[in-house]
Amino acid sequence: MLELILAEERKANPDLTQTQVVAFEENVLPVLDVTVRELSTIQKLRASELVRYAEPIGYEPNRRQAVTANSSAAILSSSGCDNNVPNPDLVAGSDYTVLANGSKSSWNQSDQFHGIRASWSQSTGQGIKIVIIDSGSSDAQENLGSAFNQGLSQGRTIERLVTLPRASIFGIPTGPVETPNDGCGHGTSMAGAAAAPRGTDGAAVGVAYNANLITIRAAQDVFLDASREVKGVSDAYILAGNRTDVRIISMSMGRLTSSSQMTDAIRYAYNRGKLIFCAAGTSYDWSSGFVGVTYPATLPEVVAVTGLQDNLTSRCDDCHVGAKVEFAVVMQKPSNDRAVLSLAMSGDAPSTVGGSSVATATMAGITALVWAQHPAETRAQIMSRLVVASSNRTARSSSFGWGRVNAAAAVGALPL
Repeated sequence: MLELILAEERKANPDLTQTQVVAFEENVLPVLDVTVRELSTIQKLRASELVRYAEPIGYEPNRRQAVTANSSAAILSSSGCDNNVPNPDLVAGSDYTVLANGSKSSWNQSDQFHGIRASWSQSTGQGIKIVIIDSGSSDAQENLGSAFNQGLSQGRTIERLVTLPRASIFGIPTGPVETPNDGCGHGTSMAGAAAAPRGTDGAAVGVAYNANLITIRAAQDVFLDASREVKGVSDAYILAGNRTDVRIISMSMGRLTSSSQMTDAIRYAYNRGKLIFCAAGTSYDWSSGFVGVTYPATLPEVVAVTGLQDNLTSRCDDCHVGAKVEFAVVMQKPSNDRAVLSLAMSGDAPSTVGGSSVATATMAGITALVWAQHPAETRAQIMSRLVVASSNRTARSSSFGWGRVNAAAAVGALPL
């Protein structure tokens, strides 16, 4: 394949080298990531019986134009990134419950919505490892670092990894080496919602506060339009798939179009027994809610999750719904537009985060509670427990799937 590509590309650029053609090295998937300029090269690839697909990996021209017209910060803000700072308007007793050790339990963890607090009498996620594929985690947030074990969260591990490759043009690096640090804010809040510690510092507690955690910085923001983001996400799924200690993968990022390479990577992880949750989609100022469930939540290997309002019947203002959705998580109170408590980029004062993103991270945490209580069961058996403990178990909804899971019922703390 490389010989075919080089021969065709050299018709217009005789001095072209293989290093200039290969954009990213692939070591696992049967994929070549290449930079081509000639239409004839694509035509020959698509005509070859040795090629399954020849397609764009990313759509950076649109991003570059937008950045030129406005600013990179504005684009990130409209793609799921914000400052992720503490919310000063939170009210005790309404927005959160103060637990005995001083940590704050988000309003949606109550028995009224998901029975998460009731489930903690039997399971806290101990022994289960969750992977959060996102924009990384903040190195200034000690609750995802040195204070990950505190209070009632003990004996667990956290790893902060990065798979996002550095920016390059024609094989020549143009940006710094990427780190696990979150420059977006989204990944930090997802990690906090799923597994923040139940500590003594007054921070928001995650659903599975004794689960082990891996945060992977696989993308710059939530909308996966750049080639290196697709590569980073694909490598993150391969990494998680190869880890025998990983059971749950949660990703609250996506795109409007499919990616065959990302699909290959997701199937790679799925075929190794991982239970994969992806956000059904959240509308931003540029998407205006004109699509249904977004990719990769549309894949059959993925469990799509969306968000509900506290009336238990309406989707959240920006959440996508559809037949592909399997579960829904309560995460918005329209009366005061309150979303779910999580970890800010630094400090112990909670931030808030919404959309199908936090619904997905919450669902990953609930699943960790269930799997920790039934560690010998398979992925299919755990899914069955989640379905049986859901609000729509007798009649699946065309918009919200099986609906809300009662975590206490799923782990066995309450009768079904």
